[in-house]
Amino acid sequence: MYLLYVDESGSIADVNQKHFVLAGVCMFERQSFWIANEMDKIAAKFDPAEPNSVELHGNPMFGGKKLWRKFPKEERHDAIKKCLEIFANSHPTNRVFASVINKGAVSPADPVEIVFEQLSSRFDHFLMRLHSEGDTQSGIILFDKTTYETTIQNLAKDFRTIGHKWAF
Repeated sequence: MYLLYVDESGSIADVNQKHFVLAGVCMFERQSFWIANEMDKIAAKFDPAEPNSVELHGNPMFGGKKLWRKFPKEERHDAIKKCLEIFANSHPTNRVFASVINKGAVSPADPVEIVFEQLSSRFDHFLMRLHSEGDTQSGIILFDKTTYETTIQNLAKDFRTIGHKWAF
């Protein structure tokens, strides 16, 4: 089974933010253990006593916000590069999926619906391509806690039962 771990960036309600992003990393289920172990090694450099308490989240790391404020810029940026290298050097079927939308360009449509439909359809196409090559794995999308949870759950139910714009 392929896992797509997804998170959003941006706020629909904030008029000062022009864009909304939904992105995720996709990997075969057995890859998640290896990748998590490698990421834990990076986190342990910042909190050896509690590495699981360290969230390797790009924006706070890059800008030096919250717990990252006490670490030098070079260390934070190096940790980001190492995290990206872990994924880049992982199994060749691992992928990054992303949808970025200019909120003003799609108004009055719901940006969350558009980015989720884009992301899920690309994941579907990836799985269909693998299937046509004889790799008949299924997939599941996993979300971090999100403000748009109810909207995305309803969209997922609709996509599963009636399909989305590019399938069924």
